Amino acid sequence: MRRSAVGGSAVAMLAAAAALVSVTMPSAHAADTPLRTLAEAKGIYMGTALMQNELTGISASIAGTQFDSVTPGNEMKWESVEPTRGTYNWGPADQIVSFAQANNMQVRGHNLVWHSQLPSWLTSGSFTNQQLHDIMIKHVTDEVTHFKGKVVHWDVVNEPFNEDGTFRSDLWYNQLGSSYIADALTAARAADPNAKLYINDYNVEGENAKSNGLYNLVKSLKQQGVPIDGVGFQAHFILGQVPSDFKANLQRFADLGVDVAVTELDVRMQTPADSTKLQQQANDYTAVMNDCLGVTRCVGVTVWGFNDATSWVPSTFPGQGAATPYDENYQPKPAYYAIQAALGGNGTPPTTPPTSPPTTQPSTPPPGGNCAVTYGVNQWNTGFTANITVKNTGSAPISGWTLTWNQASGTQTVTQAWNATVTKSGTAYTAKNLSYNGAIAVGASTSFGFNADWSGSNPTPTGFALNGGACTVS
Repeated sequence: MRRSAVGGSAVAMLAAAAALVSVTMPSAHAADTPLRTLAEAKGIYMGTALMQNELTGISASIAGTQFDSVTPGNEMKWESVEPTRGTYNWGPADQIVSFAQANNMQVRGHNLVWHSQLPSWLTSGSFTNQQLHDIMIKHVTDEVTHFKGKVVHWDVVNEPFNEDGTFRSDLWYNQLGSSYIADALTAARAADPNAKLYINDYNVEGENAKSNGLYNLVKSLKQQGVPIDGVGFQAHFILGQVPSDFKANLQRFADLGVDVAVTELDVRMQTPADSTKLQQQANDYTAVMNDCLGVTRCVGVTVWGFNDATSWVPSTFPGQGAATPYDENYQPKPAYYAIQAALGGNGTPPTTPPTSPPTTQPSTPPPGGNCAVTYGVNQWNTGFTANITVKNTGSAPISGWTLTWNQASGTQTVTQAWNATVTKSGTAYTAKNLSYNGAIAVGASTSFGFNADWSGSNPTPTGFALNGGACTVS
Protein backbone atom coordinates (compact mmCIF):
# COMPACT_ATOMS: atom_id res chain seq x y z
CA MET A 1 0.00 0.00 0.00
CA ARG A 2 1.02 3.62 -0.48
CA ARG A 3 1.98 5.50 2.64
CA SER A 4 0.60 9.02 2.81
CA ALA A 5 3.87 10.95 2.49
CA VAL A 6 7.59 10.69 1.89
CA GLY A 7 10.45 13.13 1.86
CA GLY A 8 12.57 15.31 4.07
CA SER A 9 15.97 16.91 3.90
CA ALA A 10 18.82 14.49 3.29
CA VAL A 11 21.01 16.27 5.80
CA ALA A 12 18.32 16.17 8.46
CA MET A 13 17.59 12.53 7.82
CA LEU A 14 21.22 11.47 8.09
CA ALA A 15 21.34 13.20 11.44
CA ALA A 16 18.21 11.45 12.68
CA ALA A 17 19.87 8.54 14.40
CA ALA A 18 22.36 10.75 16.19
CA ALA A 19 19.61 13.05 17.38
CA LEU A 20 17.34 10.26 18.52
CA VAL A 21 18.68 10.02 22.04
CA SER A 22 17.77 13.62 22.74
CA VAL A 23 14.10 13.13 21.87
CA THR A 24 11.80 12.04 24.68
CA MET A 25 8.78 9.79 24.71
CA PRO A 26 5.39 11.13 25.83
CA SER A 27 5.74 11.27 29.62
CA ALA A 28 2.73 9.05 30.39
CA HIS A 29 4.08 6.44 28.01
CA ALA A 30 7.76 6.39 28.97
CA ALA A 31 7.41 3.72 31.65
CA ASP A 32 5.72 1.18 29.39
CA THR A 33 7.74 -1.92 28.51
CA PRO A 34 8.53 -1.47 24.80
CA LEU A 35 6.68 -3.70 22.39
CA ARG A 36 9.94 -4.80 20.80
CA THR A 37 11.25 -6.10 24.14
CA LEU A 38 8.10 -8.12 24.74
CA ALA A 39 8.04 -9.41 21.15
CA GLU A 40 11.66 -10.52 21.27
CA ALA A 41 10.88 -12.54 24.40
CA LYS A 42 8.12 -14.27 22.44
CA GLY A 43 10.46 -15.03 19.55
CA ILE A 44 8.87 -12.67 17.02
CA TYR A 45 9.55 -9.15 15.77
CA MET A 46 7.25 -6.15 16.17
CA GLY A 47 7.57 -3.79 13.23
CA THR A 48 6.25 -0.58 11.78
CA ALA A 49 6.23 1.06 8.39
CA LEU A 50 8.13 4.35 8.36
CA MET A 51 8.53 7.16 5.89
CA GLN A 52 11.63 9.24 5.33
CA ASN A 53 10.07 12.29 6.97
CA GLU A 54 9.39 10.30 10.17
CA LEU A 55 13.06 9.76 10.98
CA THR A 56 13.30 12.75 13.34
CA GLY A 57 11.40 14.05 16.35
CA ILE A 58 8.82 12.17 18.35
CA SER A 59 7.98 9.74 15.52
CA ALA A 60 11.61 8.61 15.43
CA SER A 61 11.76 8.35 19.20
CA ILE A 62 8.69 6.13 19.44
CA ALA A 63 9.65 4.00 16.43
CA GLY A 64 13.17 3.37 17.66
CA THR A 65 11.98 2.57 21.18
CA GLN A 66 8.91 0.46 20.47
CA PHE A 67 9.73 -1.47 17.29
CA ASP A 68 12.55 -3.73 16.15
CA SER A 69 11.67 -3.92 12.44
CA VAL A 70 11.14 -1.22 9.80
CA THR A 71 9.34 -1.41 6.46
CA PRO A 72 9.92 1.65 4.21
CA GLY A 73 6.49 3.00 3.30
CA ASN A 74 7.37 4.14 -0.22
CA GLU A 75 11.11 4.55 -0.47
CA MET A 76 12.00 1.11 -1.87
CA LYS A 77 9.22 0.98 -4.47
CA TRP A 78 10.14 1.06 -8.14
CA GLU A 79 9.06 4.64 -8.87
CA SER A 80 11.19 5.85 -5.95
CA VAL A 81 14.41 3.93 -6.55
CA GLU A 82 14.49 3.80 -10.37
CA PRO A 83 12.58 6.87 -11.59
CA THR A 84 14.67 6.91 -14.78
CA ARG A 85 15.60 3.71 -16.50
CA GLY A 86 18.95 2.49 -15.24
CA THR A 87 19.41 5.49 -12.90
CA TYR A 88 18.86 4.77 -9.23
CA ASN A 89 17.92 7.09 -6.39
CA TRP A 90 18.94 5.15 -3.29
CA GLY A 91 19.14 8.09 -0.89
CA PRO A 92 15.73 7.98 0.85
CA ALA A 93 15.79 4.20 1.30
CA ASP A 94 19.40 4.30 2.49
CA GLN A 95 18.39 6.78 5.16
CA ILE A 96 15.70 4.46 6.50
CA VAL A 97 18.18 1.58 6.51
CA SER A 98 20.69 3.74 8.40
CA PHE A 99 18.01 4.65 10.94
CA ALA A 100 17.21 0.97 11.41
CA GLN A 101 20.85 0.06 11.88
CA ALA A 102 21.37 2.85 14.41
CA ASN A 103 18.41 1.57 16.44
CA ASN A 104 19.16 -2.16 16.15
CA MET A 105 16.13 -2.79 13.94
CA GLN A 106 15.84 -5.19 11.03
CA VAL A 107 14.54 -4.05 7.63
CA ARG A 108 11.74 -5.52 5.57
CA GLY A 109 12.20 -4.58 1.91
CA HIS A 110 8.96 -3.46 0.29
CA ASN A 111 8.71 -4.09 -2.59
CA LEU A 112 10.37 -5.29 -5.82
CA VAL A 113 7.63 -6.21 -8.33
CA TRP A 114 4.15 -4.67 -8.05
CA HIS A 115 1.46 -3.41 -10.38
CA SER A 116 1.38 0.04 -8.74
CA GLN A 117 3.77 2.94 -8.11
CA LEU A 118 5.76 2.17 -11.24
CA PRO A 119 7.72 4.93 -13.05
CA SER A 120 6.18 6.40 -16.18
CA TRP A 121 9.07 5.24 -18.36
CA LEU A 122 8.03 1.69 -17.54
CA THR A 123 4.24 2.00 -17.72
CA SER A 124 4.23 4.10 -20.89
CA GLY A 125 7.07 2.26 -22.60
CA SER A 126 6.63 -0.17 -25.48
CA PHE A 127 8.69 -3.26 -24.66
CA THR A 128 8.74 -6.72 -26.12
CA ASN A 129 8.09 -9.57 -23.72
CA GLN A 130 11.80 -10.36 -23.57
CA GLN A 131 12.73 -6.73 -22.98
CA LEU A 132 10.19 -6.41 -20.15
CA HIS A 133 11.45 -9.64 -18.61
CA ASP A 134 15.03 -8.40 -18.73
CA ILE A 135 14.05 -5.03 -17.22
CA MET A 136 12.33 -6.79 -14.31
CA ILE A 137 15.25 -9.13 -13.65
CA LYS A 138 17.75 -6.26 -13.76
CA HIS A 139 15.71 -4.15 -11.36
CA VAL A 140 15.27 -6.98 -8.89
CA THR A 141 18.94 -7.87 -9.12
CA ASP A 142 20.15 -4.29 -8.76
CA GLU A 143 17.94 -3.42 -5.80
CA VAL A 144 18.53 -6.62 -3.83
CA THR A 145 22.27 -6.33 -4.51
CA HIS A 146 22.33 -2.73 -3.28
CA PHE A 147 20.75 -3.75 0.03
CA LYS A 148 22.46 -7.14 0.33
CA GLY A 149 23.06 -7.99 3.97
CA LYS A 150 20.90 -5.08 5.15
CA VAL A 151 17.40 -6.34 4.32
CA VAL A 152 16.21 -9.43 6.19
CA HIS A 153 12.90 -9.99 4.36
CA TRP A 154 11.90 -8.94 0.84
CA ASP A 155 8.36 -8.58 -0.46
CA VAL A 156 9.54 -9.75 -3.86
CA VAL A 157 6.10 -9.88 -5.50
CA ASN A 158 3.30 -7.74 -4.11
CA GLU A 159 -0.44 -8.21 -4.65
CA PRO A 160 -0.44 -10.59 -7.64
CA PHE A 161 -4.05 -11.80 -7.23
CA ASN A 162 -7.60 -10.70 -7.96
CA GLU A 163 -10.32 -11.23 -5.36
CA ASP A 164 -11.53 -14.39 -7.14
CA GLY A 165 -8.12 -16.04 -6.90
CA THR A 166 -7.09 -15.44 -10.51
CA PHE A 167 -3.90 -13.60 -11.37
CA ARG A 168 -4.18 -9.82 -11.50
CA SER A 169 -4.24 -8.40 -15.02
CA ASP A 170 -1.29 -6.02 -14.90
CA LEU A 171 1.87 -5.10 -16.77
CA TRP A 172 3.72 -8.19 -15.60
CA TYR A 173 1.08 -10.87 -15.99
CA ASN A 174 -0.28 -9.54 -19.27
CA GLN A 175 3.08 -9.79 -21.01
CA LEU A 176 4.99 -12.42 -19.06
CA GLY A 177 2.30 -14.68 -17.64
CA SER A 178 2.48 -16.07 -14.13
CA SER A 179 6.10 -17.17 -14.66
CA TYR A 180 7.21 -13.64 -13.77
CA ILE A 181 6.67 -14.53 -10.09
CA ALA A 182 9.10 -17.46 -10.11
CA ASP A 183 11.59 -15.49 -12.20
CA ALA A 184 11.54 -12.55 -9.78
CA LEU A 185 12.02 -14.84 -6.77
CA THR A 186 14.88 -16.66 -8.49
CA ALA A 187 16.63 -13.37 -9.34
CA ALA A 188 16.26 -12.13 -5.77
CA ARG A 189 17.75 -15.33 -4.37
CA ALA A 190 20.75 -15.06 -6.71
CA ALA A 191 21.33 -11.45 -5.63
CA ASP A 192 21.20 -12.17 -1.88
CA PRO A 193 21.09 -15.85 -0.88
CA ASN A 194 20.54 -14.95 2.79
CA ALA A 195 17.47 -12.73 2.45
CA LYS A 196 14.06 -14.28 3.11
CA LEU A 197 11.82 -13.98 0.05
CA TYR A 198 8.06 -13.36 0.33
CA ILE A 199 4.91 -12.97 -1.70
CA ASN A 200 2.68 -10.33 -0.05
CA ASP A 201 -1.06 -9.69 -0.55
CA TYR A 202 -4.23 -8.33 1.07
CA ASN A 203 -7.67 -9.87 1.68
CA VAL A 204 -6.00 -13.26 2.03
CA GLU A 205 -6.22 -13.45 5.82
CA GLY A 206 -9.22 -15.80 5.86
CA GLU A 207 -9.75 -18.91 3.78
CA ASN A 208 -11.41 -17.60 0.62
CA ALA A 209 -11.02 -17.66 -3.16
CA LYS A 210 -8.13 -15.21 -3.11
CA SER A 211 -6.18 -16.96 -0.36
CA ASN A 212 -6.83 -20.29 -2.09
CA GLY A 213 -5.24 -18.91 -5.25
CA LEU A 214 -2.24 -17.73 -3.24
CA TYR A 215 -2.04 -21.07 -1.42
CA ASN A 216 -2.03 -23.02 -4.68
CA LEU A 217 0.68 -20.75 -6.09
CA VAL A 218 2.95 -21.17 -3.06
CA LYS A 219 2.40 -24.93 -3.09
CA SER A 220 3.31 -25.07 -6.77
CA LEU A 221 6.40 -22.90 -6.32
CA LYS A 222 7.61 -25.13 -3.49
CA GLN A 223 7.06 -28.25 -5.58
CA GLN A 224 9.05 -26.70 -8.43
CA GLY A 225 11.94 -25.76 -6.16
CA VAL A 226 11.43 -22.03 -6.70
CA PRO A 227 12.97 -20.07 -3.80
CA ILE A 228 10.16 -18.79 -1.60
CA ASP A 229 10.58 -18.46 2.15
CA GLY A 230 7.42 -16.78 3.32
CA VAL A 231 3.98 -15.30 2.72
CA GLY A 232 2.96 -11.85 3.92
CA PHE A 233 -0.62 -11.20 5.04
CA GLN A 234 -1.19 -7.45 4.88
CA ALA A 235 -4.10 -7.42 7.36
CA HIS A 236 -5.72 -4.10 6.47
CA PHE A 237 -8.87 -4.74 8.49
CA ILE A 238 -12.19 -2.99 9.04
CA LEU A 239 -13.33 -2.68 12.63
CA GLY A 240 -14.77 -5.96 13.94
CA GLN A 241 -13.93 -7.92 10.79
CA VAL A 242 -10.81 -9.92 11.64
CA PRO A 243 -11.57 -13.36 10.12
CA SER A 244 -12.27 -16.05 12.69
CA ASP A 245 -10.15 -18.48 10.65
CA PHE A 246 -7.08 -16.24 10.37
CA LYS A 247 -4.99 -18.50 12.60
CA ALA A 248 -6.05 -21.64 10.73
CA ASN A 249 -5.22 -19.95 7.43
CA LEU A 250 -1.79 -18.90 8.67
CA GLN A 251 -1.20 -22.48 9.78
CA ARG A 252 -2.11 -24.05 6.45
CA PHE A 253 0.42 -21.83 4.69
CA ALA A 254 3.04 -22.63 7.34
CA ASP A 255 2.35 -26.31 6.73
CA LEU A 256 3.62 -25.81 3.17
CA GLY A 257 7.06 -25.16 4.67
CA VAL A 258 7.12 -21.36 4.57
CA ASP A 259 7.18 -18.65 7.21
CA VAL A 260 4.18 -16.37 7.57
CA ALA A 261 4.04 -12.76 8.74
CA VAL A 262 1.49 -10.02 9.34
CA THR A 263 2.99 -7.25 7.23
CA GLU A 264 0.73 -4.16 7.08
CA LEU A 265 -1.66 -4.32 10.03
CA ASP A 266 -4.19 -1.59 10.73
CA VAL A 267 -7.85 -1.60 11.80
CA ARG A 268 -9.86 1.28 10.38
CA MET A 269 -13.17 2.66 11.61
CA GLN A 270 -15.72 5.30 10.74
CA THR A 271 -14.55 8.51 12.35
CA PRO A 272 -14.76 10.11 14.78
CA ALA A 273 -13.52 7.44 17.15
CA ASP A 274 -15.24 6.82 20.46
CA SER A 275 -14.60 4.57 23.44
CA THR A 276 -16.72 1.72 22.07
CA LYS A 277 -14.95 1.71 18.72
CA LEU A 278 -11.55 1.97 20.34
CA GLN A 279 -12.31 -1.02 22.56
CA GLN A 280 -13.42 -3.07 19.57
CA GLN A 281 -10.25 -2.04 17.78
CA ALA A 282 -8.21 -3.18 20.78
CA ASN A 283 -10.01 -6.53 20.65
CA ASP A 284 -9.17 -6.82 16.95
CA TYR A 285 -5.48 -6.12 17.56
CA THR A 286 -5.53 -8.70 20.33
CA ALA A 287 -7.01 -11.29 17.96
CA VAL A 288 -4.36 -10.66 15.30
CA MET A 289 -1.50 -10.85 17.78
CA ASN A 290 -2.84 -14.07 19.29
CA ASP A 291 -3.34 -15.60 15.85
CA CYS A 292 0.29 -14.93 14.95
CA LEU A 293 1.60 -16.10 18.31
CA GLY A 294 -0.42 -19.29 17.93
CA VAL A 295 1.44 -20.33 14.77
CA THR A 296 5.03 -21.43 15.25
CA ARG A 297 6.17 -20.15 11.85
CA CYS A 298 4.59 -16.71 12.25
CA VAL A 299 7.75 -14.65 12.53
CA GLY A 300 6.39 -11.19 13.26
CA VAL A 301 3.78 -8.46 13.03
CA THR A 302 4.21 -5.07 11.34
CA VAL A 303 1.73 -2.21 11.73
CA TRP A 304 1.34 -0.07 8.63
CA GLY A 305 2.39 3.12 10.34
CA PHE A 306 2.05 3.32 14.12
CA ASN A 307 0.18 6.63 14.44
CA ASP A 308 -2.99 8.17 13.05
CA ALA A 309 -1.22 11.41 12.11
CA THR A 310 0.55 9.79 9.15
CA SER A 311 -1.79 6.87 8.38
CA TRP A 312 -2.69 6.24 4.75
CA VAL A 313 -6.29 5.36 5.63
CA PRO A 314 -8.12 8.75 5.70
CA SER A 315 -6.91 9.79 2.26
CA THR A 316 -7.81 6.39 0.77
CA PHE A 317 -11.07 5.65 2.58
CA PRO A 318 -12.93 8.95 3.07
CA GLY A 319 -14.70 9.10 6.42
CA GLN A 320 -12.57 6.33 7.90
CA GLY A 321 -9.39 6.42 9.95
CA ALA A 322 -8.06 6.10 13.53
CA ALA A 323 -6.59 2.78 12.35
CA THR A 324 -3.29 2.56 14.23
CA PRO A 325 -2.13 1.96 17.84
CA TYR A 326 -1.33 5.65 18.46
CA ASP A 327 -3.56 8.69 17.96
CA GLU A 328 -2.74 11.85 16.00
CA ASN A 329 -0.98 13.30 19.05
CA TYR A 330 1.32 10.24 19.32
CA GLN A 331 -0.44 9.00 22.44
CA PRO A 332 -0.99 5.24 22.85
CA LYS A 333 -4.55 4.06 22.32
CA PRO A 334 -6.23 0.97 23.80
CA ALA A 335 -4.94 -0.90 20.74
CA TYR A 336 -1.36 -0.27 21.87
CA TYR A 337 -2.05 -1.73 25.30
CA ALA A 338 -3.86 -4.66 23.68
CA ILE A 339 -0.74 -5.47 21.68
CA GLN A 340 1.39 -5.13 24.79
CA ALA A 341 -0.89 -7.43 26.79
CA ALA A 342 -0.94 -10.04 24.01
CA LEU A 343 2.86 -10.03 24.10
CA GLY A 344 2.86 -10.68 27.84
CA GLY A 345 3.21 -7.12 29.08
CA ASN A 346 1.49 -5.51 32.03
CA GLY A 347 0.68 -2.16 30.43
CA THR A 348 -2.55 -0.53 31.50
CA PRO A 349 -4.35 2.02 29.33
CA PRO A 350 -5.25 5.41 30.74
CA THR A 351 -8.57 5.57 32.59
CA THR A 352 -9.88 7.88 29.89
CA PRO A 353 -7.95 7.17 26.68
CA PRO A 354 -7.75 10.00 24.18
CA THR A 355 -10.29 9.47 21.41
CA SER A 356 -9.57 12.53 19.31
CA PRO A 357 -7.20 15.49 19.14
CA PRO A 358 -7.72 18.07 21.90
CA THR A 359 -10.57 20.47 21.27
CA THR A 360 -8.94 23.38 23.07
CA GLN A 361 -6.09 25.37 21.62
CA PRO A 362 -3.91 28.21 22.90
CA SER A 363 -5.66 31.57 22.73
CA THR A 364 -2.76 32.98 20.75
CA PRO A 365 -2.08 31.21 17.43
CA PRO A 366 1.44 29.85 17.00
CA PRO A 367 3.87 31.95 14.95
CA GLY A 368 3.12 31.83 11.26
CA GLY A 369 -0.64 31.39 11.51
CA ASN A 370 -3.00 28.49 12.13
CA CYS A 371 -1.28 25.83 10.04
CA ALA A 372 1.93 23.85 9.92
CA VAL A 373 3.36 22.38 6.72
CA THR A 374 5.83 19.54 6.31
CA TYR A 375 7.44 19.39 2.87
CA GLY A 376 9.38 16.31 1.77
CA VAL A 377 11.00 15.68 -1.58
CA ASN A 378 12.60 12.75 -3.39
CA GLN A 379 14.66 14.19 -6.26
CA TRP A 380 16.59 12.75 -9.16
CA ASN A 381 18.38 14.24 -12.16
CA THR A 382 15.29 15.34 -14.12
CA GLY A 383 12.34 15.04 -11.77
CA PHE A 384 11.09 14.90 -8.21
CA THR A 385 8.25 13.68 -6.01
CA ALA A 386 6.99 16.15 -3.41
CA ASN A 387 4.85 15.11 -0.46
CA ILE A 388 3.18 17.75 1.69
CA THR A 389 1.36 17.42 5.01
CA VAL A 390 -0.80 20.28 6.26
CA LYS A 391 -1.84 20.39 9.94
CA ASN A 392 -4.58 22.58 11.37
CA THR A 393 -2.98 24.25 14.39
CA GLY A 394 -5.80 26.72 14.83
CA SER A 395 -8.82 26.73 17.14
CA ALA A 396 -11.49 26.06 14.50
CA PRO A 397 -11.96 23.29 11.93
CA ILE A 398 -11.13 24.00 8.30
CA SER A 399 -13.77 23.37 5.66
CA GLY A 400 -12.16 23.56 2.25
CA TRP A 401 -8.52 24.51 1.77
CA THR A 402 -6.16 26.06 -0.74
CA LEU A 403 -2.42 25.91 -0.12
CA THR A 404 -0.09 28.23 -2.01
CA TRP A 405 3.69 28.56 -2.20
CA ASN A 406 6.42 29.82 -4.49
CA GLN A 407 9.48 28.19 -6.03
CA ALA A 408 12.39 30.62 -5.83
CA SER A 409 14.31 29.46 -8.92
CA GLY A 410 14.55 26.83 -11.60
CA THR A 411 11.85 25.46 -13.87
CA GLN A 412 9.34 22.88 -12.63
CA THR A 413 6.46 21.25 -14.48
CA VAL A 414 3.81 19.32 -12.55
CA THR A 415 3.05 15.98 -14.23
CA GLN A 416 0.85 14.18 -11.70
CA ALA A 417 -0.81 14.83 -8.34
CA TRP A 418 -2.72 12.84 -5.73
CA ASN A 419 -5.10 13.86 -2.93
CA ALA A 420 -5.19 17.42 -4.33
CA THR A 421 -5.39 19.43 -7.54
CA VAL A 422 -1.95 20.98 -8.02
CA THR A 423 -1.33 23.73 -10.58
CA LYS A 424 1.57 26.07 -11.29
CA SER A 425 1.72 29.50 -12.87
CA GLY A 426 5.14 31.04 -13.18
CA THR A 427 6.81 30.45 -9.84
CA ALA A 428 3.50 30.13 -7.94
CA TYR A 429 2.01 26.78 -6.93
CA THR A 430 -1.60 26.25 -5.90
CA ALA A 431 -3.00 23.06 -4.34
CA LYS A 432 -6.73 22.63 -3.67
CA ASN A 433 -8.50 19.89 -1.77
CA LEU A 434 -10.50 17.17 -3.48
CA SER A 435 -14.10 16.32 -2.63
CA TYR A 436 -13.20 13.88 0.14
CA ASN A 437 -10.47 15.72 2.08
CA GLY A 438 -11.55 19.33 2.37
CA ALA A 439 -12.27 19.13 6.10
CA ILE A 440 -9.34 19.34 8.53
CA ALA A 441 -10.36 19.10 12.17
CA VAL A 442 -8.53 21.02 14.88
CA GLY A 443 -5.23 19.27 15.45
CA ALA A 444 -5.70 16.99 12.43
CA SER A 445 -3.66 16.77 9.23
CA THR A 446 -4.12 16.02 5.56
CA SER A 447 -1.48 14.97 3.06
CA PHE A 448 -1.06 15.20 -0.71
CA GLY A 449 1.72 14.98 -3.22
CA PHE A 450 2.77 15.48 -6.80
CA ASN A 451 5.37 14.50 -9.36
CA ALA A 452 7.17 17.13 -11.44
CA ASP A 453 9.99 17.58 -13.92
CA TRP A 454 12.65 20.16 -13.18
CA SER A 455 15.65 21.89 -14.75
CA GLY A 456 18.10 24.54 -13.64
CA SER A 457 17.52 24.14 -9.90
CA ASN A 458 14.87 22.85 -7.54
CA PRO A 459 15.17 24.54 -4.14
CA THR A 460 12.90 23.61 -1.25
CA PRO A 461 10.08 26.17 -0.85
CA THR A 462 10.28 28.19 2.34
CA GLY A 463 6.88 29.87 2.45
CA PHE A 464 3.40 28.31 2.47
CA ALA A 465 -0.01 29.91 3.01
CA LEU A 466 -3.27 28.10 3.78
CA ASN A 467 -6.41 29.97 2.71
CA GLY A 468 -4.29 33.10 2.70
CA GLY A 469 -2.70 32.69 6.13
CA ALA A 470 1.02 31.96 6.48
CA CYS A 471 2.00 28.54 7.86
CA THR A 472 4.97 27.41 9.88
CA VAL A 473 7.24 25.11 7.85
CA SER A 474 9.34 22.11 8.80
